[in-house]
Amino acid sequence: MNPTFSVVIPAYNEQEVIAESYKRLTKVMAGLGEPYELIFIDDGSRDATATILADIAETDKNVILIRFSRNFGHMPAITAGMDFARGQAIMVIDADLQDPPEVFVEMVQKWREGYDVVYGVRAERQGETAFKKLTAGLFYRFLRGITDVDIPNDTGEFRLMDRKVCDAMKKIQERNRYIRGLVSWVGFKQTAVRYARERRFAGVTKYPLHKMIKFAMDGITSFSYKPLRIATHMGWAISLLSFVYLIVVLFQKLFTDTTITGWASMVAIITFSQGIVLLVLGLMGEYIGRTFDEVKGRPIYLVKEVINEPNNDPV
Repeated sequence: MNPTFSVVIPAYNEQEVIAESYKRLTKVMAGLGEPYELIFIDDGSRDATATILADIAETDKNVILIRFSRNFGHMPAITAGMDFARGQAIMVIDADLQDPPEVFVEMVQKWREGYDVVYGVRAERQGETAFKKLTAGLFYRFLRGITDVDIPNDTGEFRLMDRKVCDAMKKIQERNRYIRGLVSWVGFKQTAVRYARERRFAGVTKYPLHKMIKFAMDGITSFSYKPLRIATHMGWAISLLSFVYLIVVLFQKLFTDTTITGWASMVAIITFSQGIVLLVLGLMGEYIGRTFDEVKGRPIYLVKEVINEPNNDPV
C-alpha cells in the first residue's frame, strides 16, 4: 500500500544534524496518523551522513535512502526524491532543520482543505546575517519583477505538493532547475503558511556566496528573457549617445576653436562602453551555456544505491 505522505529530504554533509532531523520528522509524521515515508537523498556526502542514514534505514522501513554517485546539487536531489515519492502529498524540507518540520501539520491541514500547493513563507529568518537577509529580499523582489510567473517572495523549497502537482513536475526535464519557480509555473491552487526560519541546529551552510550567485542566475535565466532585452536597450542607448558625442566633436572641430583635450574623457568613455559590451557578452554566455546543458540531454542525477527501494520505478 502506498503511503499518504512522502517527505523528501536532501542531505549533503549533514552528519551533525541528520539523526536529529530523522527524530523530529518521525515524531511529526507519526502524529499525523497516516502512512508515510521519509526519502533521504544523500547528495554525494563526504562525511558520515550516508552511513548514519543507512543505519537508520535498516531499522525503520519507513525510511528510503537514495545515494547519488557524486554531488549533483540541491535541485537534482529534490528532483530525485520527487521521482521516487509514492505519497498523495509530497513534502520537501532540508535536512538542516532551519525549516521546522512541525509546520507540516499546518500544511497538511491546508492540503485537506483543498489546496494543491502549500508553501512556507519566511516571516522571520533567525541566525542569518543582515547581508544575506538584504540580498535575499532584493533578489526575490527583482525576480518577481522581471518574470511573468508569480513566484512568491521569501520562499524556499519548503512546501507540500499534491500528487498531481508532483506528476506535473516530473514532466519537466530541465537540467538547471529552479524548483520553487517551476512549482509556481505549473499552477494549481496554491496558498502560503508563514513561519519563523530557525538557526541551523548544527553544522555550516552548504550555500556559500558563489553557490547563491549561481542559484540566483538559474532563477533569472530560467524564467525571464528580460535581461537580454535590457542588454539590447543598453546597446541602443550607448550607440545613440556615442553618435551624439561624435556630432558634438565634429561640430567643435569644424566650427569652433574649442580645444579638445580628449585623452582622459575618451579613455573613460571607451572603458565604460567596453565594460558594457563584456557584460552583455557574459549575459548572453549564461543563456547559451544553459542551452548547451539542455541539448546534451544528460541525466539530471545518477543513483549509486537505494536502501528500502519503493515498489514503483522512478520516472
